Amino acid sequence: MTPNLGFPAIAAVGDSAAWKLGDIIRATDPVYGAGEFIYLKGVGSTVRGSAVTYNADDFTSTLLAANAIGPVAVAMAATVANKYGWYQISGKGVVKAGTVADDGNVYATGTPGQVDDAVVAGDRVKNAKFASADGTPSAGLAEIELARPWMDDAVAA
Repeated sequence: MTPNLGFPAIAAVGDSAAWKLGDIIRATDPVYGAGEFIYLKGVGSTVRGSAVTYNADDFTSTLLAANAIGPVAVAMAATVANKYGWYQISGKGVVKAGTVADDGNVYATGTPGQVDDAVVAGDRVKNAKFASADGTPSAGLAEIELARPWMDDAVAA
């Protein structure tokens, strides 16, 4: 990834905030192309590709789980508790996934931080879809297309 000059590297994990929490930048990956990334505080058990929801009040993250509400992002590194790093919010990237099909809708699962395409009422991640079957680019992962995704637990608007 090639972020703008002065920003921490997209895959970097910091012991302290090396940039402004909640700041959004645009960067380009040589394989997946351009995307947007938000700088957040990590949460325990986060690995590269973990899906999270985040809180815009303090920019903390929580591993994505059933019945979540809020904006969704995907970890670019193992940004565990009390660490800081970038999370993808738009463009094509890689997410921790169960068994999925290309072009499938994205849903939260019973495994925190992992998504799949099995329909679960209220747990669909809106503005996201799978861009490959599971196993691409490697086992336990799938490609995903993001457009500032979010979950609302199917609360009526």
